[in-house]
Amino acid sequence: MIDNPAKIHEASIGLAKETNGHFMDQFKYAERATDWRGNNNIAESVFAQLEKEPFPEPHAVVVGGGTGGTSATIGRYIRYNQLNTQLHVVDPENSVFFDYYHQRDVSLQSAKGSRIEGIGRPRVEDSFNPDVIDSMQKVPDSASIASMLFLEKLLGRRCGGSTGTNFYGVITLMREMIEQRQSGAIVTLICDDGNRYTNTYYSKQWRDENAIDVAPYLAQIETFWDTGQWTQVN
Repeated sequence: MIDNPAKIHEASIGLAKETNGHFMDQFKYAERATDWRGNNNIAESVFAQLEKEPFPEPHAVVVGGGTGGTSATIGRYIRYNQLNTQLHVVDPENSVFFDYYHQRDVSLQSAKGSRIEGIGRPRVEDSFNPDVIDSMQKVPDSASIASMLFLEKLLGRRCGGSTGTNFYGVITLMREMIEQRQSGAIVTLICDDGNRYTNTYYSKQWRDENAIDVAPYLAQIETFWDTGQWTQVN
């Protein structure tokens, strides 16, 4: 049992030594697990699917800062192919990636772990490459989960919290494009099935117990989607 999430890395190394095991350390090597230039990686697959769309080179791709591998692969692919696409990375509460992007301080740590499963890290990971990211956004957990609930109504299927984080980043960019009278596409990923979160994110009791109030953000998202008007959440 680890009390401080930022110490998980050191504890994993220690456990591997004690048990004569091997610590795979996916957060260190995730960004080099695939060839970012091609070879059917996630970036190549995304842009191949967009070839016959009205905007084959989207205005932006939005992904979460999970292991850092996805953003590193997509960011490198965009630059290698000299595409006119921005990489926008969203980061949840209790994650240090957003702060590291701006401060470049490798010693940053968070005493709390991310409540949005699959993304957010309490320490700076080697696989996170800020140099291939064009912009980052810190997304409140309430906004992530409100976006997730909105997507259930919009899509007729349940997605998880990290997909909600992605979607909040998407509508934030949509707002900016509307204000600047720009046209184009924004691409993101549905990266988790929501059925596993029936007793957490989709449970009002759980949200209340964890002080997650989705109402203000849900109203913001619904208003924007219906009218194009953006209301600030205090």
